[in-house]
Amino acid sequence: MVIENLYDVPKLGLGLMRLPKKDGKIDIETSCRMVDESLKNGFYYFDTAYVYDAGDSECAVKPLLTDRYPREQFCLATKLPAWELKTKEDRDRLFNIQLERTGAGYFDFYLLHALSEDKISIYEDLDCFNWMQEKKAQGLIRHAGFSFHDTPEVLDDLLTKHPEVEFVQLQINYADWENKDVQSRGVYEVARKHGKPIIIMEPV
Repeated sequence: MVIENLYDVPKLGLGLMRLPKKDGKIDIETSCRMVDESLKNGFYYFDTAYVYDAGDSECAVKPLLTDRYPREQFCLATKLPAWELKTKEDRDRLFNIQLERTGAGYFDFYLLHALSEDKISIYEDLDCFNWMQEKKAQGLIRHAGFSFHDTPEVLDDLLTKHPEVEFVQLQINYADWENKDVQSRGVYEVARKHGKPIIIMEPV
C-alpha cells in the first residue's frame, strides 16, 4: 500500500500502545481480533513506538500483522526516542532493532518521538532530521514526521526550521482544546499554517 497523499490516510487507526494484557503480557489472541476488526472496516493505520510496553508493543506487530497479512495491506508507524540516543550510531542501531522486532521491512510513517523544547537539541545535534531523509532515500521510511508535546511557539519555530517534515502527530481532543498545558487548538493552528497533515493522538 503506497500513500502518496497523506490526506488519504484512513480517518481512524489503531494504536498499539495500550493493548489488552493477560498475565502481565500482551494478549495476542484478543489483540488479533482487534486488528482483524480494524482491517475489516478499512482502518489500516497502526501506530507503535520503540518504548511502548518496554518494546513489547513493537514485538507484537509480528504476531498481529506482519506474520498474518501481506505487507501492502496495512500502514505501520513507529518512533525513535531521543532519550535512547547518545551517538549517531544509536540511530541505526535502534532502527535496526525496530525492523527486527516488527518484521515490517520498512515503515510507512516514521516519527521522532515526543518533541519538546528539551528534546529538540538531541535530535538536531545527532542530525536526525537529515537521517530520516536518508532512510527515505533508501526506501526504509516512506513518510517522515514527529510527535509533539509543547507550545504553539515551539512548534512554529520547529516547522519553520524543518520544512522537510511531512506531518506532525498532535494531542488533540475536546478536553485539551483550550488546556493551557496541552494547547491543542494552538498547535493545531500552527500545523495548519505550515500546511502539515496532522495525525491525532489521544483523541478520546
